[in-house]
Amino acid sequence: MSRSLTDNVSLAPLRHRNFRRLAAGRLLMYFANSMAPIVLAFAVLDLTGSTTDLGIVVGARSLANVVLLLLGGVIADRVSRTLILQGSAAAAACVQGAIALSVLLGFTSIPLLIVLSVLNGALAALSFPASAAMTPQTVPAETLRPANALMRMGINIGMIIGASLGGIVVALLGPGWGLVCNAVAFLVAALCFLGIKVEAAETDPAERSHPIRELREGWREFTSRTWVWVVVLQFMVVNAVVAGGIQVLGPTVADDTFGRTAWGVVLAAQMAGAVVGGFLAARSRHRHALRIGVAVVAFEALPLVVLAEAPGALLLSLAMFVNGIALEQFGVAWDVSLQEHIPADRLARVYSYDALGSFIALPIGEMAAGPVTGLIGRETTLLAGAVLVAAATAAALCSRDLRNLTSKPPAPVEQPA
Repeated sequence: MSRSLTDNVSLAPLRHRNFRRLAAGRLLMYFANSMAPIVLAFAVLDLTGSTTDLGIVVGARSLANVVLLLLGGVIADRVSRTLILQGSAAAAACVQGAIALSVLLGFTSIPLLIVLSVLNGALAALSFPASAAMTPQTVPAETLRPANALMRMGINIGMIIGASLGGIVVALLGPGWGLVCNAVAFLVAALCFLGIKVEAAETDPAERSHPIRELREGWREFTSRTWVWVVVLQFMVVNAVVAGGIQVLGPTVADDTFGRTAWGVVLAAQMAGAVVGGFLAARSRHRHALRIGVAVVAFEALPLVVLAEAPGALLLSLAMFVNGIALEQFGVAWDVSLQEHIPADRLARVYSYDALGSFIALPIGEMAAGPVTGLIGRETTLLAGAVLVAAATAAALCSRDLRNLTSKPPAPVEQPA
């Protein structure tokens, strides 16, 4: 009895053209977005050498993202999601190209980087709910779990390449050329999205002229399920800590110890772990997958402890690899849980509330990292963050609704002889 690769249950979604194009486009977008923080961080450090300036620049992007996420969710449930993805990717290519020119031609400044970061954050806010909610439209329901696992593996592969290439390009050519790569990747992503043909989620036309009503409807879907808002509260803490500890303090530790090129490798190690974790999640048949996924979020504390106590590239890469495996169990379980339990015509709005709640502390964490480090020291800041991650995870697991939530078992796939 022989089987092709796509007859394997974990690869079955690749049979579908729309899924392949969506996955390719998202891979390219995450490639660009994973490289951007690395090259932008070192561009700021080269410009001013200030951790506070770095926190402000990256925090400006997160702030714009948070402010516009709800609008992005409403738009994604009202108009063509493919159109949103095409337009946002093309616009992001233009913005990244402008940042690259400012760096390469030597006229960049902190105010200019802040403005362009705000534009980037706004575009990400428009694209995220649409891209996250589109996966169920590209595959049959029985392949939803492997589709999400494959989608996330593709995203993580893009992030591995982006993070690795970001450190190498910065070390060899400088931040400007890394930003050029970002712009090209966004442009190619827009071309991938151009070929997606899916039916829009059905929405009552009478309600389409009332965005406030749609926001209230999305809010009811979000708040009516305890397991949803408990996890979002958990990630308000976790994301703030990780944003400040990894995105802001991480590059400063790298500059002081093992170097910029190795920092890109460290970030890529996490994404490599996530790819391995994706294969595991795709084959998982555990009905309490979200409970397991929430529990292993505690591994976010591991890299913070290593950064504080033993910031060597090898040990930190190992910590990030393990962390990546663990986090992918949560990521796949979370996407599948939302897609199975939230109506399709409201899914983008729930994703936007999810992202708003999870990301709202990002600019706080990024902007506070520098001042807090100045007050209590870098090591203490990182260790305190690790404690907060563990405490938030333990608190989330206290929810009975979360612990008891079950996923539908994957449907068996018939294999040809």
